[in-house]
Amino acid sequence: MKEEVSPPQREIQLLRFTTAGSVDDGKSTLIGRLLYDSKSIFEDQMEALERSSDLTGAGRINLANLTDGLRAEREQGITIDVAYRYFSTPRRRFIIADTPGHEQYTRNMVTGASTANLAVILVDARKGVVTQTKRHTIIASLLQIPHIVLAVNKMDLVGYDEDVFRRIQKEFREFSGGLGVRDVRVIPISALEGDNVVERSTNMPWYQGPPLLEYLERLHFEEDRNLKDFRFPVQYVIRDEPDFRGFAGSVASGVVHTGDRIVVLPSRIETRVRGIATYDGEREEAFCPQAVTLLLDDEIDISRGSMFVHPDNLPTVASEFDAVICWMNESPLNLARKYYIKHTTLTVLAKIQTLFHRLDVNDLSTHPADTLALNEIGKVRIRTAKPLFFDPYRGHRQTGSFILIDPATNATLAGGMIEQSSSD
Repeated sequence: MKEEVSPPQREIQLLRFTTAGSVDDGKSTLIGRLLYDSKSIFEDQMEALERSSDLTGAGRINLANLTDGLRAEREQGITIDVAYRYFSTPRRRFIIADTPGHEQYTRNMVTGASTANLAVILVDARKGVVTQTKRHTIIASLLQIPHIVLAVNKMDLVGYDEDVFRRIQKEFREFSGGLGVRDVRVIPISALEGDNVVERSTNMPWYQGPPLLEYLERLHFEEDRNLKDFRFPVQYVIRDEPDFRGFAGSVASGVVHTGDRIVVLPSRIETRVRGIATYDGEREEAFCPQAVTLLLDDEIDISRGSMFVHPDNLPTVASEFDAVICWMNESPLNLARKYYIKHTTLTVLAKIQTLFHRLDVNDLSTHPADTLALNEIGKVRIRTAKPLFFDPYRGHRQTGSFILIDPATNATLAGGMIEQSSSD
C-alpha cells in the first residue's frame, strides 16, 4: 500500500460549525454580525434590513433579523429549528448550523452538530458559565466535535472588564478539560458593537488573540480527518456501458490509490483498484470525504451497502453493538418494536435489546430507564438482522454513526454513536 498523504489545501475550503447558546445570549446577533461585516449579505437583504421597523432607538440595524427567519420565533423569543447559513471570505467557505438552546430542542443541536468541525458556544459576560453552557459543551463532547470556541459575548455591558473574562475563561477551561475536549479557544466579543467578531477590538487591548472570524479562517482542521482507516461504503453500482462497471460512493475515511489491494465486505473477497474516476477525470488517489467511482480488477458480486477496506485494516463486523442514542421522535422508544437502522449506505432491520440507562446531559449522571422520550439520550445495545461494518464513533464519525427509522412511517426516530461491539 502506498504511503498516505495529507489532502491538498485546496480540497479543504469548507468549514462547518455549529452555534449554541442560551436565550438572549446574542447568538442571532453574532451570526448577523458575521454575515454583515464579512459582506455576505445580498443587496435585497440589506435593503430589507434598512427598511425594517426593528431599528433600535440609536438607529442601529437589528442584525438578529438576518437569522430570525420566522416571525413566530421572534415573538416567542426562541429559535425552534436548525437553520443553515452560508457565507464565504477570500480564505474559506462556511456553513453555520444555527441550533436552538433550549433543552427541549436537544435533538436539533445533535442534528446540527453531527457534521460540524467546530462548535461556537455563547455565554453572556454578565452571567458567565451557566447550566445550558455546560449542557451544550457536553453534547459537543459526546458528538466528538474536535474544536470548541467559547464566545464570551456582551463584553460591552461589563465595561470590557478583563477580570470578568478571565474568571469565565478559567471556569470553562476547567469544566471542558474534564470532558476531554481537545481544543478550546475562549474569545471576548461584543456581537452588537462588533468587538472581536470580524475586526479586532480596540476596547480590549488586553486580549492578544485573533478575532472570531480570523480564528475560523485560519483553523487547521485537516488533521481531524481520519486518513488512516480506509472505508468506502458503496452507494451505487454504475453500468453506463457494457464494459464499464464502477462503484460510486464517498470515501468515509482514509486514502485509496490506484493499484491498492482491497477487501470487499461482507464477502471478504480481495481484489485490486484498477482506477479512480471522478467528474473531473481519472485520479491516482482519493481521500475522505471525496465522492468518487472505483473500478476494480475482478468481477465480484457487489451491491449498495457493501464496503471496501484495506486487507490489513478491517472494521468490526458484527450484528450486536453498544451505542449512545438521542431519541428524536414524539413517540417514545419501545423495546418491543423493531426498527430500521441506516448505517453508511446499508439499511437493515434492528432491535434494541437493552436500554442500559438514560444520560442526564446537564451533568453526565446516569439514571435507570425503560424508555427514552423526545430529546432524551441513553446507552443501548442493538442487534441487527445482518452484520454491520463499523468502527467506534470516537475517531470514526462516519462509520461509527447511524440513524433509527420507523418502518411504518419512514420517520427518523433517533441518531446514534457506536461505542463498541457488545463482545468487546
